[in-house]
Amino acid sequence: MSADDWKDRLRMFIDSVSVLERCKHETRGNFKQFCEFIAETAFEALAEEMKEYKIKVKFWTETGKSTGIRLDFPNSHVPSFHYIISLPQNSVEMKLRLQVKGRTSPDGPSQDMEEVFMESVPPEKVMKIGKEELLNDIIEHFKNYVFAALTSVK
Repeated sequence: MSADDWKDRLRMFIDSVSVLERCKHETRGNFKQFCEFIAETAFEALAEEMKEYKIKVKFWTETGKSTGIRLDFPNSHVPSFHYIISLPQNSVEMKLRLQVKGRTSPDGPSQDMEEVFMESVPPEKVMKIGKEELLNDIIEHFKNYVFAALTSVK
């Protein structure tokens, strides 16, 4: 072992930290683009279509953290449905999380479910998800939620 081995190891470590920080920065930028160009356009299309069914829609983006949509049935026994896509803190790739929230009765407890966002889509392909693909995922989760809410024993 030479006298400069520790210096080489230190340099490699510092370079590795720099690479990780760059990956985290790029991932946050990719998530911002995902929110702006994929999620928000899908949410806007869904909001427009839901007007026909008198379902109120609200969507939001918390920069660098999450984006989500809430669907409300007016004058219904089915409470709000939330579909929230989030970027875990310190992510170095687009491994997103999905949180689905809602109540099966108006005065019941909130039920939260968290899972990998579109598990069949690898992180390197998330930026290539089409609006239709995202809308289909939202509708599938919404359908499952509404059926569970309408058939729950109160």
